[in-house]
Amino acid sequence: MALRISLRDGEKIIVNGAVLRAAGRTDLCIENNVTLLRGRDVMSPEEANTPARRLYFACMMAYIDSADQQRHQNAIVTLVQALMEALESPEAKAVCISFAQKVATSDFYRALADCRWLIDYEAEAMARPVATAA
Repeated sequence: MALRISLRDGEKIIVNGAVLRAAGRTDLCIENNVTLLRGRDVMSPEEANTPARRLYFACMMAYIDSADQQRHQNAIVTLVQALMEALESPEAKAVCISFAQKVATSDFYRALADCRWLIDYEAEAMARPVATAA
């Protein structure tokens, strides 16, 4: 079954490691298995400035850079271990475990969804006021 993707003028997409940019409104029909990441899901190294964002970036790189996948997976292991140690929420820890299971089976695209959840969780946790002892 083919995957149909519509891109706006100037929108970027990564297909098998190649960055493509739409010149005008573009419709694509992908008819085989490819590594595909839309521009809105791409994170720059500068945006990877929190633990969850660094995990997302490492996972994204493992997904799109198959030539150096082992190095990215090693980074993921280190980052997910540190994040698990820092988390207190059982729900957040469960998402980390789900993420790790997907990475272990090289299902990086679906693992990115778990990372997006962790990024949102992290942002909410950082926005909460710090409780002080009375």
